[in-house]
Amino acid sequence: MKVGDAVEPFELMEVDVRPLPLDALLKNGPVVLIFFRFAGCPACNIALPYYDQHLAPALRRLGATLVGVSPQVPERLREIKERHKLDFLIATDADNALGRRFGILYSFDEASRRLSSESGSPIGEVTGTGTWEFPMPTAVVIGQAGTVRFADVSPDWLVRTEPAVIIEAVRAIAARAAA
Repeated sequence: MKVGDAVEPFELMEVDVRPLPLDALLKNGPVVLIFFRFAGCPACNIALPYYDQHLAPALRRLGATLVGVSPQVPERLREIKERHKLDFLIATDADNALGRRFGILYSFDEASRRLSSESGSPIGEVTGTGTWEFPMPTAVVIGQAGTVRFADVSPDWLVRTEPAVIIEAVRAIAARAAA
């Protein structure tokens, strides 16, 4: 996935069990997807509240919709939204379908799988997916025409895109539209 790519229709499932099709997300403006691992991920529990405070309000003012996306099943993913009282959408990417299409998935290596299994909480059980796959931390901005306007993928699960960078990408969409 890269800037300029057309995004084929997709549907995510919001944790409150409502479908989020791409066309509905784009109805009022650009959509910003923040891919993260799962509700118990330490880095995610720092990043998502930070995005709630420093990104979500600015995106609302710009008419953009923010969606946090994880492969974790909705009934387990809801916990992070409730714990942090997140004021943006949190959704499941069932079977990592969108993450796979975007090419942003990685799989636990053998040593990590062994450690996870030995801990008594294999990651596939924690997420409810039964797999070892996760999306890399990723921020994607999709313009109303359905094309990628910004994409940032980090191979390091601890590194996230700064809110100011995402906000600037959304502002650039508005500036192009006004020109």
